[in-house]
Amino acid sequence: MSENDVVSGTFRALVESADRKFARVRDVPAYGRVHNQHYFHKVFKAYMRLWKYQQENRAKLVEAGLNRWEIGEIASRIGQLYFGQYMRTSEARFLVEAYVFYEAILSRRYFEGGSKSFGKKDLGVRFKELRFYARFLLVSLILNRTEMVQLLAERFRALVDDSRANYRETNFKEWRLVVQEIVRFMKVDTAFMNVRPLRYSVMFDSHPASLPYVARFHAKRVLKFQDAVLTSYHRNEAKFAELTLDTYRMLQCLEWEPSGSFYQKRPVETKENGILIEHSGASAASGIIDMNMAADMTDPTLPPNPRKAVIYRPSVTHLIAVMATICEELPVDSVMLLYLSASGTAGRSNVNQLYNSGGSQKSSKYKVSLPNQNTSLPESCINGKAESSGYYDKYLWFGPRGNGGVNNLYPGDIIPFTRRPLFLIVDSDNSHAFKVLHGAERGETAALLLSPLRPAFRNPADADLTENGSQFTFFLTAPLSAFCQLVGLSSSDIEKDVIKMLRPYSLIASLIISDPFLAATYSEIYILQSCAFALQSSRRQ
Repeated sequence: MSENDVVSGTFRALVESADRKFARVRDVPAYGRVHNQHYFHKVFKAYMRLWKYQQENRAKLVEAGLNRWEIGEIASRIGQLYFGQYMRTSEARFLVEAYVFYEAILSRRYFEGGSKSFGKKDLGVRFKELRFYARFLLVSLILNRTEMVQLLAERFRALVDDSRANYRETNFKEWRLVVQEIVRFMKVDTAFMNVRPLRYSVMFDSHPASLPYVARFHAKRVLKFQDAVLTSYHRNEAKFAELTLDTYRMLQCLEWEPSGSFYQKRPVETKENGILIEHSGASAASGIIDMNMAADMTDPTLPPNPRKAVIYRPSVTHLIAVMATICEELPVDSVMLLYLSASGTAGRSNVNQLYNSGGSQKSSKYKVSLPNQNTSLPESCINGKAESSGYYDKYLWFGPRGNGGVNNLYPGDIIPFTRRPLFLIVDSDNSHAFKVLHGAERGETAALLLSPLRPAFRNPADADLTENGSQFTFFLTAPLSAFCQLVGLSSSDIEKDVIKMLRPYSLIASLIISDPFLAATYSEIYILQSCAFALQSSRRQ
């Protein structure tokens, strides 16, 4: 047996071993604290060993018949692992590592050569290439790399068109839908692409290290924001993969302001032959991806991001199970943020129907039945009597059309989770039904942030939730951009100096609320109120 055969055999064995370990962690839920972390360490170690081996023996492996797409598949798996870890931990370094590997695959065109050289018989490679583009698009979206997203979307669309032309016997309908999703998502998101979301900046917001100094101003205790559950369920809402526009906006704003060399954005350039000019840690000339590049591209002084469980179109039982898992594992003196965006009527597809139902019908249909003027918990409930007290009258609708109450999330379903500190955000045309939670808590006073029953737009066509996302969520995550959308201004009309004027809100809020994320949330509420006051004043004039 030749030396090349030995190297190739060792490589194939390493691939099989890494793939088996990958299969064990691929479907682990992206929420809750994983108790078998050693499995993740094993699979990372297996792929790092595989990657290093193919780098050291690249020439021998190529002579033995190694295809370029096989190298790309390994890099893609590593990027997939890093992204999965980011979704479980919200640590930015994992997301950056995923980007590094995906950009290396794109710049070296690992999949392109394989699929074009072997033609139709290599259909499997084409599907691997399509999945790679979809995953890289998602990573670039979350990293807010707008120019890269645009480049990937163009290439992804061209690849799908080429696949339909060259593989006529194969149905690529699902991939066409993915292309339509990203085009639609970009159309909404890039309307205000020049304005960053109101992230939490260490330059302006209070740092966790200041907690001991702030604690003396609080009579009881200081709560820390460490976990969030984000979910949105609307028919035909703008989304990409399993990330809806509203949860994407919440995800973006619940992180510290990115820093480090990676976030010093440089334009994405391409040569005449279409090869991407790299600006990350992947060198096409050397063929080596720097495994420690994230250490140079992220700021180690930043505190950790709160962990975010992004749940895509869940059933009510699944959502409650996720909430129970996170609430059970919530550290002492920590608060859980719960963001719910859904319709209050089964089958409602968009907000425009609010404007088409007529004034008298709107006022009666969306009138919320609240308990008596006394907001404290009724004595009948304390005594265990079966009066509903409004806890199970109104609901949010999570589910397909026509499945009845099994898809309804009632205010009473949230009450068990008020045994721990809870910050509840409800974005719905039936949000006011959750007012009954005030005074009904089972141990901790819950903070409630409820959306208006219907949005207010200068142009009623902008009220379509399926096209523009929720106005309330937009105000929470990027209040200046949302206000400009409200009054009909474009992103080009926004001056950067105006953004600096919003920072005093965060400074004032940080003196009142110790946790920086919750303080910034309250500052956004003040900004929203100021914008509303300004709009009312302009109308009076």
